[in-house]
Amino acid sequence: MPALDPTQLETLVVIAEEGTFDAAARRLHITPSAVSQRIRALERAAGQVLVRRTTPCTPTEAGEPLIRQGRQLRLLLAEAAATLRTGDADDDTVVDLSVVVNADTLATWFRPVLDEVATWDRTALRITVEDQGYSADALRRGEVLAAVTSEPKPVQGCTVEPLGRLRYTPGATPALVERYRKGRGIDWSAMPMIVFNEKDHLQDEVLAAHGATRPPVVHRVPSSHDFHEAIRRGLGWGMLLDAQAAADLASRTTIPLPGAKPIDIQLFWQRWRLDSIALDDLSEAVRHAARSQLRQGRQPRPPG
Repeated sequence: MPALDPTQLETLVVIAEEGTFDAAARRLHITPSAVSQRIRALERAAGQVLVRRTTPCTPTEAGEPLIRQGRQLRLLLAEAAATLRTGDADDDTVVDLSVVVNADTLATWFRPVLDEVATWDRTALRITVEDQGYSADALRRGEVLAAVTSEPKPVQGCTVEPLGRLRYTPGATPALVERYRKGRGIDWSAMPMIVFNEKDHLQDEVLAAHGATRPPVVHRVPSSHDFHEAIRRGLGWGMLLDAQAAADLASRTTIPLPGAKPIDIQLFWQRWRLDSIALDDLSEAVRHAARSQLRQGRQPRPPG
């Protein structure tokens, strides 16, 4: 395959980000016809269709690795421009650092990373929120530079390192526990439950350990803060993140469910294998935050 044109690669990336050829044209300050010409030329060079002409446009399987290459090139060019910057007021070059994290991470231990990036000049942190069990998929698709994930196997072209563990305790208000008390335990198949979203299966692991299935009433609260608040208000039981719920557990505003054990989720940092100062600095900030706030060392995940 001939050498790929950087301008064509950037156009492919912008289409993936904007969703349509017209939107990509507006962002690139060219005509939609010019966008189409660049993509057709790139597809001829690659010998494959790279973009599905749908609404929104999405990369094909062949297009995903080229999007990764385009984003890598964008990062390196931005860093090179920053290094050569001479103080020109018209220079608007910004280094984009796109990462994916789970909602509980963003609401708790990742906050010091934001503090650190806030001190960096002309650096934009672009965060996508995704369940830790699915966040590595964004790396595979080339959508992000790095991910906080529960996936220990490195995505192709990435490095992986353990960060530490998030601990979740099955909990509810004392009143809700008493309402569904059954002998020394609780009626798992009847007590209302709360999930974060359709990808949240932590509560199901606890139910399985007790030989139960989901109760008739399952609430959905897709916000880390509000999920915790819903448990505090007695809406149902759910997995309390220790970093958020420590004070409530200590005051018994919420209590651990009888007979249920905590679940530890091991988190990993996956990033592109790329010689980038900005990505190296971000990785170090993530390591430092994880060392200071996450449980260290591996623990078995099953709750039983």
